[in-house]
Amino acid sequence: MGFVTTEDGAEIFFKDWGPKDAQPIMFHHGWPLSSDDWDAQLLYFLDKGYRVIASDRRGHGRSSQIGTGHDMDHYASDASAVVEHLDLRNAIHIGHSTGGGQVARYVAKFGEPQGRVAKAVLVASVPPIMLQSESNPEGTPLSVFDGFREALAANRSEFFEAVASGPFYGFNREGVTPSQPVIDNWWRQGMTGSAQAHYLGIKAFSETDQTEDLKAITVPVLVLQGDDDQVVPYKAAALLQHELLQNSTLKIYEGYPHGMLTTHADVINPDILAFIQA
Repeated sequence: MGFVTTEDGAEIFFKDWGPKDAQPIMFHHGWPLSSDDWDAQLLYFLDKGYRVIASDRRGHGRSSQIGTGHDMDHYASDASAVVEHLDLRNAIHIGHSTGGGQVARYVAKFGEPQGRVAKAVLVASVPPIMLQSESNPEGTPLSVFDGFREALAANRSEFFEAVASGPFYGFNREGVTPSQPVIDNWWRQGMTGSAQAHYLGIKAFSETDQTEDLKAITVPVLVLQGDDDQVVPYKAAALLQHELLQNSTLKIYEGYPHGMLTTHADVINPDILAFIQA
């Protein structure tokens, strides 16, 4: 574990476990969480002999609560700072939700141009463009994201608890038994980070156009999402990502929620492993 200081002064926390000569897998978490959200994957792939790396996004988790740079360009350059510090090569980059957007921009702008990336995995990743507009009429209205910002500013603690106990893991679905420890862990991760980073991050994940990032990627990409994702609509995300990517494999899981890496790690982890080993 350690920290990397970026050019603009952000201190980025990272974990680095496993043999230094093994193929590296780097994990990129979603909003408003931290690298702790990857526990089930870090331990699984560590056990399979890989070197596993996961960082906390600026303003999230244990990274510094810097007041600037809460946008996808900085997220990607921060990831690159960690990669370059550790000199990771032939790496697999796996991103969930906002972290999937971070992976797409990192691979397109840094990873592939530097020749450091072998493959990538996008799990319930943010859409090519999430916000509704004249050119994206099927997108999510701005009013929804304004509502997120208002709820976060009014009472971040209650807002985070509502997200974790409701749509994120599908705990609001009939017949699904909520896990209080999972809800508590989501809340813990969120509350560890900066309220400002989380507030500004809503714009980053909803208004960033990643169409060109996805088109530019040539390495093999695995695109995974559940068809009961209540946070990121899969038809606007995974299906469109698959169309834009040059070399992708798509898998949609029936009934799986946005947080399926936690609720269905027993299925998702082996599927990712098979893609890496193929």
